[in-house]
Amino acid sequence: MKKLENKVAIITGGAGSIGKTTAKLFLEAGAKVLLVDIAETTLKEAVKGLKNENVKYCVADVTKEKEVQHYITETVKLFGKIDIFFNNAGIEGVVKPLIDYPIDEFDKVIAVNVRGTWLGNKYALPHMNDGGSIIMTSSVAGILGFAGLSAYVTSKHAVVGIMRATAIEAAPHKIRVNTVNPAPVNNRMMRSIEENASPGNSEDVKKEFDSLNIYCIESQKIK
Repeated sequence: MKKLENKVAIITGGAGSIGKTTAKLFLEAGAKVLLVDIAETTLKEAVKGLKNENVKYCVADVTKEKEVQHYITETVKLFGKIDIFFNNAGIEGVVKPLIDYPIDEFDKVIAVNVRGTWLGNKYALPHMNDGGSIIMTSSVAGILGFAGLSAYVTSKHAVVGIMRATAIEAAPHKIRVNTVNPAPVNNRMMRSIEENASPGNSEDVKKEFDSLNIYCIESQKIK
């Protein structure tokens, strides 16, 4: 019997590199998976690339309460339960000094990374089986600070706080609640941060991140 045989998982940010790679591993371990993301085109491409009948998708904006409720109820309707919730959706925002950071951009990052994460936990938890698992994607930026990324750093510290509060409330049901805190990942988000930090000099910025001696992971490409 496979490790996740008969388990049901939701993955938000499911069309991104971390979401797709996680889905591939979950499916290989026997799980049924619902991918959630905001763009249907990229979700369809992700599902097609995974080549597995046990993966479905649901389009949702994680900042919208009713759309979060919808992807939760859709999972239960399709698969009957929820065992694993990978609360992974997130955006990086722009790279600017704090004093120049646009307030509307700050609000956008907080809406996706904090409100979206909080809403996901709020509506997934009542449907989760005892002994299940909630995993939230924070970041090394949820532990350290980085210049120019004040909104992202703020949001990822907040995700750690949501994890700690949720863990206490979920404990009576033996639901494990954790964050993963990736260092720079070789994906679109990291390339965007590097280019925005110093337009035209992204390779130099990448070298600076690499010199921080924090573990760098590379997401697995899905063919």
